[in-house]
Amino acid sequence: MTGAAREPAAAAVTGIGLVTAAGIGVKDTWNQVTTATAPRGVRRPAALRDLPCDFMYTIDGLDIDAELGVASHRLMDRFAQLAVIAAREAVADAGLGPDVWDSARVAVVIGSAHGGLDFYAEQHGTLTERGARRVSPRLAPLSVVNGAAGSVARDLGTRGPSLAVATACSSGTDAIGTALHLLRAGACDIAVAGGAESMCVRAVFAGTCNAKALSTRTSDPAAACRPFDVDRDGFVVGEGAGVLVLERAEHARARGARSRAAVLGYGAATSSEASSPVAPSEAGIELALRSALADASVAPGDIGHVNAHGTSTVMNDLVEAAVLHRVLGDGPLVTSTKAMTGHTLGAAGGIEAAFTVLALEEQLVPATVNLRTQDPRVPVEVARTTGPARLDCAVTTSLGFGGHNSVLVLARQ
Repeated sequence: MTGAAREPAAAAVTGIGLVTAAGIGVKDTWNQVTTATAPRGVRRPAALRDLPCDFMYTIDGLDIDAELGVASHRLMDRFAQLAVIAAREAVADAGLGPDVWDSARVAVVIGSAHGGLDFYAEQHGTLTERGARRVSPRLAPLSVVNGAAGSVARDLGTRGPSLAVATACSSGTDAIGTALHLLRAGACDIAVAGGAESMCVRAVFAGTCNAKALSTRTSDPAAACRPFDVDRDGFVVGEGAGVLVLERAEHARARGARSRAAVLGYGAATSSEASSPVAPSEAGIELALRSALADASVAPGDIGHVNAHGTSTVMNDLVEAAVLHRVLGDGPLVTSTKAMTGHTLGAAGGIEAAFTVLALEEQLVPATVNLRTQDPRVPVEVARTTGPARLDCAVTTSLGFGGHNSVLVLARQ
């Protein structure tokens, strides 16, 4: 017997956790993103000395020992530590814990582009300088990309699926999309999902500099990331984590949980026709965006806001803006929050999904900091100042090296 096709189920967002260069915790981070004009943690690490880009945005004032205890340094790489801190906040925000959940019905999905690459690079140096017997036996568990997902699951005591997603700068968004699919499939009732990244490896920075992707505005690093600006020259690497708690809508209602927003749809596509692994492609971005809208059963005209990938690289901003205008028209107010957080690579999707939830909840679109003169080739309206907006649905986009494109559609509750 056949019947009418059912619309894919939405997931309720019942908790948010953030730790970024803009702030520690959701309240602090969002306040900085909506009121400040520069990131806090501009740092020039010794590992980057003499490179064309010798700075990054880091989390200022974070005391890992106070947050997690001294033993965390032995059990987790920093990217996993950040994921655990954000996950704890998200779970507390959702009002969840062992007394109110079935641990076998809770999934964890955390994305990361590089995982524990810092620890791997450190141990490679040890191997070279001191020999094989001096390499840490903790190298494998601390450097693998799934380290954050496993650490979050252990910390929370969950027993459902624990998955890692590694799709470069789309990892956090794809982790949330994967969690949405798990919830729809009935594999879990709750999913703790997002992204985490902390990486400062000289070789990676050197290569990315050579690819002309990083800003070299070393004289003014706080203003170096300037998405959609005519004078943009590349992105600034940041560290951080952003985690959402997603629940099946009926599960959230049954326990009387507050739904901060709904994830309506997810789309992903590959830019297989791109000329290089770092070149953005209109075709791939457009397919991901149209797929997400179709999955959400939302018309382009319903989208009032886009938290764009907006990296501040010359080509990314042009290509992404062209697709947003072609698919969504003149309606949405577009912003990029990377000028405040830096480009957190695999964590970006989780952080920016959280910002999109907050924008819907507070009916407020944050400014694109450092936007002085919008590139005349950018055909969308980019938010110059933080201000109120009537928002029912919003989109967040992520574009990853290697041709990965992913999009989430979220709605106000």
